[in-house]
Amino acid sequence: MIIAVYPGSFDPITNGHIDIATRAAKIFGKVIFGVFRTPDKRLLFTTEERIELARKSLSHLRNVEVMPFSGLTVQFAREVNAHVMVRGLRMGADFEREFEMAMMNKKLFPDLEMVCFMASQEYQFLSSSLLKEVAALDGNISYLVPPHVADAIRIKTGKKC
Repeated sequence: MIIAVYPGSFDPITNGHIDIATRAAKIFGKVIFGVFRTPDKRLLFTTEERIELARKSLSHLRNVEVMPFSGLTVQFAREVNAHVMVRGLRMGADFEREFEMAMMNKKLFPDLEMVCFMASQEYQFLSSSLLKEVAALDGNISYLVPPHVADAIRIKTGKKC
């Protein structure tokens, strides 16, 4: 069975992340949806909240497991016996950043292969950062995240979004 990791901060998980995880689950025997504990960015949700939102969002995928991790993603991949890292690409800028990371990861863990999924057209523009900005300005985000995530964002921001 091929095990893949899909790492990220997922603050919060979006329909774009769910789309990538769903597509990866069709290809790999097991997908570990790795929620990074300490990203170098300002977070809306705690690690525990992000894990719970992801678990509920991905519960329909029997071969996807949500786990927290810290440190290097390649070390996490080794710990869970993964040999594939899944990433989503939205646009050209994503490619350049992912390419750089893939080359570094290859040096650190030569047996780890990177598999990139092109974002579905309806999620090409979507990022968690942009989503949080729209929500903070009380914009409608209901079509970009599952209902329970939209509810959690409303509670955190105090906005109707």
